[in-house]
Order: sequence, then structure tokens, then C-alpha cells
Amino acid sequence: MLLDFPETDVHATLAFDMAPVGLCVSEHRIIRRCNRKFASIFGYSVEEIEGQSFAMLYPSQSEFVRIGELSQARMRISGQYADDRIMRRKSGQLSWFHSAGQSMDPASPFERVVWMFEDLETTRQVTVSLTARERDVASLLVTGASAKTIARTLGLSPRTVEHYRTRLINKHDVRTTSELISRLVGPVR
Repeated sequence: MLLDFPETDVHATLAFDMAPVGLCVSEHRIIRRCNRKFASIFGYSVEEIEGQSFAMLYPSQSEFVRIGELSQARMRISGQYADDRIMRRKSGQLSWFHSAGQSMDPASPFERVVWMFEDLETTRQVTVSLTARERDVASLLVTGASAKTIARTLGLSPRTVEHYRTRLINKHDVRTTSELISRLVGPVR
């Protein structure tokens, strides 16, 4: 099995399985091996989630595709990808997660990737219903990206990004972008 460590390396297996963050190894966006923390933060058992597509953890198929395209493009350059994103738990609840991935081969980014996921629910809660595009814009706003940068990343015009930013401000009942970001990010840990 993938990531079966030699018998002499019990410590590597123990470190992977008992890590305080969610860890998994994927092949072509299929979860091949994960630790208990990874499965539990999404509400699954290890047995339920191993062998499944990452698509089951996304709010929509279009977000699965979009984030896949974005992460693959970045991994081709550096071998790495990281972001904060809204994902779906087994219960259907949408929650913020921080993810970071390291491709084993940047020339074939999704062939095998080691991923780390951290549940941000205690510090950043999804409090209002957002469209897929609003989630896209929100996830980039919290990084400090400008409207022009968000527009380039999402393939939109800066004016369209401003439209979504205004919708987010209204939905979150705040007055400024700074207040919106504070609401989206939640209290500092």
C-alpha cells in the first residue's frame, strides 16, 4: 500500500498516523492514504474516505475543478500549493480549512501529492450562505489580494470583483472591506 513504511521505520508510520493536523497522500486527486485527524475533521472514518475523490469534500464540482486547475498550475512552478478554502464536511456543513500540498513531481503535479489540512472552524466560521463565486472572492480577499489580482486569478474583470466584494459586504452586514476581512478571518488565534 502507498506510504507503508518499512517495519524498521515504525516512527514514520506513527508520526503520520498521530499527527495533530490532517495529512493525506493523493494520487490524481484520489485520497490514497490519510491519517485519523484528516478523516475526522471532515466527519469520516479513515475507511470511508480512503480511495475516494477529493471532489466529495468540495462545495461544488465547479470549485473542485477550479481549485484543481489553480493548484496544478502553481505546483508546476514550485511543486507547492497552499490556500484557505471553504470545504464540505460529511454532514454537508461548509467550513473554512487551510490546506498545503507538496507534489512529488512538479512535471506531473497530481501524480502524487502530500497534503496537510487544518480545520479553521473555531476561528473562522461560515456564517452566511455564499455562492460559489462569492466563496472564490472571499477566499482571495482574506489573503490580502487586490481586486486586480483577484480578477486575474479568477478570470474576471476588476469591476466584477468589486461587485462581488460589495455583495459580500452587504451579506456580512459590514461597511468596509477591512471589516469584511475581519469577519471572514475571525478572531486572531
